[in-house]
Amino acid sequence: MYAIIKNGGKQYKVQEGDILLLDKMSLEPKATVEIKEVLAVNAGELKCGTPFVEGAVVTAEVINEGRAKKVITFKKRRRKDSKVKRGFRRDFTRVRITKIAA
Repeated sequence: MYAIIKNGGKQYKVQEGDILLLDKMSLEPKATVEIKEVLAVNAGELKCGTPFVEGAVVTAEVINEGRAKKVITFKKRRRKDSKVKRGFRRDFTRVRITKIAA
């Protein structure tokens, strides 16, 4: 059984026991999260929502929160004496999928 969920403008295919990095939710470890934005559920047959599946809930347990490694973007325009260097670190919440209820 798997489900396709939406979080933070991104879509994830999840099964029970999977570990995901979702956008930061400011929750304590061991807290439970119910994700109601379920786009599709496959329990033998695929059930797609318009846009979400009615009554489908994915339950997850928060493991921890943190920040990802820094990603550096560097743009340079040759012969123009123009360069830009930027860094970005994503804040995330690590969760474990505990239950998929269709």
